[in-house]
Amino acid sequence: MDSSVNTMMHAVRGFFRFAHIDALIAADPAVYARLPKVHHDESRTQGLDRLELIRFLLVAQRVTVHHGALAYLLGINALRASEAAAVRIEDYADTLRGHRVLRLVGKGNKPATMPLTVPVLRVLEACRGERTTGPLILWPVSGRPIDRRDVYRMVARIAKAAGIPRHISPHSLRHAAITNALDAGVPLRDAQILARHADPRTTEHYDRARGNLDRHGVHFLTAHVAGV
Repeated sequence: MDSSVNTMMHAVRGFFRFAHIDALIAADPAVYARLPKVHHDESRTQGLDRLELIRFLLVAQRVTVHHGALAYLLGINALRASEAAAVRIEDYADTLRGHRVLRLVGKGNKPATMPLTVPVLRVLEACRGERTTGPLILWPVSGRPIDRRDVYRMVARIAKAAGIPRHISPHSLRHAAITNALDAGVPLRDAQILARHADPRTTEHYDRARGNLDRHGVHFLTAHVAGV
């Protein structure tokens, strides 16, 4: 595959580049090597549509309060699995400009501040109970803090209880949050902030995955020609 060729050639080019820098070779023979173009125009992750996401969130709350809190953090706030597992009660104690906010450290050690809507805050408070500090989401049986692998197990349990036949992962929930936000009319820039993508093109991949089908120009062209 082109992506495999690219990956291996990056290692080869790096080897010769450093060999040239260290004066072990007179010239870099790989500097002008042409690599195949790899196109990643769409995210192929299969997320949830609006009705499936609603059902997933409702069923999650019925499983346990911990499953409910996890589902909302993944499906509404678009957290990654490791980010959701790391949320502590102290992380959402602050209020900023009239909003309760969640402070977290995301991918690449980037700090982020996200507002918590009333439904999300409600399930987080139910999960917290009488506790005032410590990890928010616990494993319901043992009471120990969850880790990234537990997040996958809990999502799979919710999906099974919700009657969703296909494989659903934590990233499926993140994908659902982003695509449903775009479907709801959220501007691409605001969806990028929700997803915490450094590059708007990454967010566009989520939009193309189903936006090209729902709003494809062929629908408007067909209607235009039919009306002539």
